[in-house]
Amino acid sequence: MNEDRVLVRLEGLTKYFPITQGIVIQRQVGAVHAVDGVSFDIHRGETLGLVGESGCGKTTVGRTIIQLYRPTAGRVLFDGVDLCALKGEALRRMRQRMQMIFQDPYASLDPRMTIFRIIGEPLRVHKLASGKEQVERVQELLRLVRLNPRFINRQPHEFSGGQRQRIGIARALASNPDFIICDEPIAALDVSIQAQVVNLLEELQDQLGLTYLFIAHDLSMVRHICDRVAVMYLGKVVELAEKNALYDHPLHPYTQALLSAVPVPDPKVERQRRRIILQGDVPSPVNPPSGCRFRTRCPKAQSRCAEEEPAWRDAGDNHFVACHFI
Repeated sequence: MNEDRVLVRLEGLTKYFPITQGIVIQRQVGAVHAVDGVSFDIHRGETLGLVGESGCGKTTVGRTIIQLYRPTAGRVLFDGVDLCALKGEALRRMRQRMQMIFQDPYASLDPRMTIFRIIGEPLRVHKLASGKEQVERVQELLRLVRLNPRFINRQPHEFSGGQRQRIGIARALASNPDFIICDEPIAALDVSIQAQVVNLLEELQDQLGLTYLFIAHDLSMVRHICDRVAVMYLGKVVELAEKNALYDHPLHPYTQALLSAVPVPDPKVERQRRRIILQGDVPSPVNPPSGCRFRTRCPKAQSRCAEEEPAWRDAGDNHFVACHFI
């Protein structure tokens, strides 16, 4: 693996949120194990998909990479620089190269600000443009995301959900980033608009040489846009592979169950498919199971799974999996 290809590297990334009791004197009585020892690389120019059930830690991974959350343990290396060791001005300078597109286009835009102020904020913060040059840059960004540049003095409530998400994309592009975290950018949009936004993201990637971490629930869309896919369960990555290898030959029992739920647009194939129905509920991240976290719902679980955490290993052709029985 050529190290020059790696833009982002996670090494044992861990994020716990403390649970406290008391009003005047607060004491910690536990912790939510949101992300627990996650390690993977994101290569320059690729789109890495991150999938899993709600609450598995996908968004926390994204926010911890960009240092909106400071990790409890582990490292985040961006272009060889450990972001966890930076703060203040040094971190702000690195943040210019990393941006985030948020899930809810209604909540992520300040309703009191004009589109010019929203998109121009990164330009002002990073001192990239001012005056007439800033106006021209904001109009250029609006054209880039297929919006009318005359809209700069309007406010968010005057736009539809799809248009608001395009404004969010324009804001993310304002600082000329190398890396963008797309946190379920199409989940809150109508199905008819989702494909337009995904196609726009692909065009921008080709045009600007961007690298994406694409967090999503929609496994069909992930296969369309991503180069590789990582599967998370209860704070841990259980499988990571090139998209076709993962979709055609999933190795981990959890990945197999996830993919069995994806509808196939062929009635004959759909009738012959076997759905894998997982028993029970997802355990609490406050008190996760010992050993393999998936063992309480896994059809292949044995006594070893409760005693020993499965090692993260290469099953061949850079297809990584954490399971004792692969």
